[in-house]
Amino acid sequence: SSDLAARAGAVGVACAGAVARGRVTATATHTFPGWVDIPLAERLGAGLGLPCAALNDARAAAWGEFAAGAGQGTTEFMFVTVSTGVGAGLVLGGRLHLAGNGLDAELGFVSVPAHWHAGAPTPAGPLAPLEFESSGTALNARAAALGFADARSLCDAAEGGDATADADYRHSAAGLAWKIADIAALLGVTRVALGGSVGLRPGYRARVQEALAAFPERYRPEVVHAALGADAGLIGAALWAFRSAQRGEAQDGGAQNPSTRDASAQG
Repeated sequence: SSDLAARAGAVGVACAGAVARGRVTATATHTFPGWVDIPLAERLGAGLGLPCAALNDARAAAWGEFAAGAGQGTTEFMFVTVSTGVGAGLVLGGRLHLAGNGLDAELGFVSVPAHWHAGAPTPAGPLAPLEFESSGTALNARAAALGFADARSLCDAAEGGDATADADYRHSAAGLAWKIADIAALLGVTRVALGGSVGLRPGYRARVQEALAAFPERYRPEVVHAALGADAGLIGAALWAFRSAQRGEAQDGGAQNPSTRDASAQG
């Protein structure tokens, strides 16, 4: 760790789960069993001898895209990943939105009309989490039901003109589009960057845009692809740690939100 400390100024961590002030609680308990209020930033910082800051992986990607990718030039921005699940991060007024309880932008758990119930298990009723209707996992379940090998095969077929596959592909995109319009109405987001294995597909973005066309123009933010690809979270975590270390806030992950000026300086 002494060699690392000599070469690095700070450590940034992007991880799944609810992250608040550098402390992590697993939301998918099968991923990190027993992780409840773990002081991740503090322990890593102590072990490595470096200032350390931790963010949820989607929030880190949002900061990376805002500071150095598809969100540059905006002040109201959202990053959305559509992959195994659905995750998001929000930048509002040029500041990364972070809540004290770690529920900063849990887009995958907002409610939509239940059609597939492709998650496990869902309460009985007319609503389901967005993740159960729009994620890659949900598309995998639909792919199996339709005889496709996996979600990628279903998406390929939809983009190739298979009407049955396209109906499910559009269902996934429409659910996400509805929530994007809701967030635009609530928070004034003007640009949304899509990432993740499903979200980065050109055909998926096109279908999200088509579904958004049903809403008034003021509720239709620009929808683009994330520019940093799979590295968005790494870049965002590094930029956040650098900025936090400069302010002396990184050791316990308790950094407050940086301004737009901070982001441009880090880019």
